[in-house]
Amino acid sequence: MKNEYKIAIIAIILIIIGGTILSSGSGGSERIDIVGSTSVQPVAEKLVEEYKINHPDANINVQGGGSSVGIKSVQDGSADIGTSSKELDDNEKQDLKEYELGKDGIVLAVNVNNDVSDLTKDQLKDIFSGKITNWKEVGGNDAEIHVVSREAGSGTLDAFESIVMGETKIKSDAIVQSSTEAVKQSVKQDENAIGFVSFAHMSDDVKSLSVEGIAPSSESIADGSYELQRPFLFLVKGEPSGDLKEFIDWVNGSEARKVLDGEKIVKSNK
Repeated sequence: MKNEYKIAIIAIILIIIGGTILSSGSGGSERIDIVGSTSVQPVAEKLVEEYKINHPDANINVQGGGSSVGIKSVQDGSADIGTSSKELDDNEKQDLKEYELGKDGIVLAVNVNNDVSDLTKDQLKDIFSGKITNWKEVGGNDAEIHVVSREAGSGTLDAFESIVMGETKIKSDAIVQSSTEAVKQSVKQDENAIGFVSFAHMSDDVKSLSVEGIAPSSESIADGSYELQRPFLFLVKGEPSGDLKEFIDWVNGSEARKVLDGEKIVKSNK
């Protein structure tokens, strides 16, 4: 009996050890770090929130920092997914695989009390470079224009400079903010301010301007008639695998598309 008892005890111990090993090997999810554009950040957070409904063990962390930080972080391996709100140049692409979430418009935001409703791209360039300094020069009140811009490394800034400014520099004394929300707050609090913000994060507390007679909307961004637009990108180095691949595959599917539509990220129909 003693031998049988010892064998039973050993068997129980082995079962316990084996179960512990199995649970430790299968219960934890790989950590996925998403880093980059502050414009993409809230959208990424929404995607992760929805993903976790059916993947409650998913270990996904989302941070901002700017598009340049996102590109660098995924290149050097400190992030699994980099996010960018600008097109990548050839040097930035390297071994990166791009997944486009959709298009986002860049909206020119002014205070709700501003009478100006439409500007041309040339007028925008002149305003942001400091050539035009008073709202009366573009049909508004006799008041100094207060230009609000974004920090270096911002994908929104890069896209605005590429589409509107070209080789012309934004005026050196422009107010610089570090996020779309901060730009909106500046414009909301200052009747004479103008700034550029993400269409995905526009709200009724500021006023959007038409550009070249075209108002920013899901339709005008989708068909390309509203020219001030850029992509929202997820960037991965090499081919994704494991939990990362599972998440990326989900992001490219129909469930994620519903989230993106709700966040005003436009699927191009051009």
